Amino acid sequence: MRGRAFGLAMVALLASYTAAAAQNYPAQRVTIVVPFSAGSITDGLARILADKLGELWKQQVIVENKPGIPGTTSVAKAAPDGYTLMLTSNGHTIAGAITKSLQYDPVKDFAGVSQVASVPLVAIVPPDFPAKTLKEFVDLAKQKPGALNFSSAGVASTSYLSAEIFKQQAKINIVHVPFRGAPEATTAVVRGDVQMYFAPIPATVELSVTNKVRAVAINSAQRARQLPDVPTIAEAAVPDYKYDSWFAVLAPAATPKAILNKVSQDIAAVLKMPDIAEKLEKQGSIPVATTPEQLDAIVRTDTVRNTQILKDAGIEPQ
Repeated sequence: MRGRAFGLAMVALLASYTAAAAQNYPAQRVTIVVPFSAGSITDGLARILADKLGELWKQQVIVENKPGIPGTTSVAKAAPDGYTLMLTSNGHTIAGAITKSLQYDPVKDFAGVSQVASVPLVAIVPPDFPAKTLKEFVDLAKQKPGALNFSSAGVASTSYLSAEIFKQQAKINIVHVPFRGAPEATTAVVRGDVQMYFAPIPATVELSVTNKVRAVAINSAQRARQLPDVPTIAEAAVPDYKYDSWFAVLAPAATPKAILNKVSQDIAAVLKMPDIAEKLEKQGSIPVATTPEQLDAIVRTDTVRNTQILKDAGIEPQ
């Protein structure tokens, strides 16, 4: 009985300590690690969020760019105290499928905080490409299997996943041509070196206006306000197409629940601010807040689904 009483006392003491830590959080500088380079969509979202959270918390919130697996690994191994967070894309869910010697588990080593945004991507083709619609693109691809290709910003990118899911669900054989980043992948379409790329809305609008590309479909569930005449992929050619290119904040596993909830609630408050909504729209982003539990479920589900997609695509861990 004594041992049980001691155990219960320790649990109560720990709960009290955690609640106090959350109430005083943050008491020092908070770092948001971005496992992508400066200038990326992820980096832009992190900087917008960091500025507002810093004002809200009256503490310094900095963004630290650590591109690639090393950046994510550093967060997985950081102290679970809420002072190291990570803003990443849903490419996080396929890390284990593309990296053989991964030093962390994308699900078990992280705790969800909140989704931040969904960023629809638009399927663009060269302006003189003979297929004028997505349906015509699919028909042409079926007539000439392996003759058409698509660019991406890399296998872990949302542009790749958008196209690969489209390819598999449309049952077409188009060839993946990876590039080191979005600018190169976009330029490949403008030059006509590749026949398709999934680009962010702002870039699509700019290039469409100058007739450098043609937008044929958007990968979101609804049409975009900025491109009202561009149908969704489901409307245009592939009724079952479903993909969400989300961006979210994660923390190291074992971060106290009370701190996760506080940060999540504060992110939700920031995303409701009119000036933030305006900034995100200019980036082509849709603000989306979730609870930690909802984000954990999304990460688990997408890890299973996207890993299978890569397996079906013949992608082997390197």
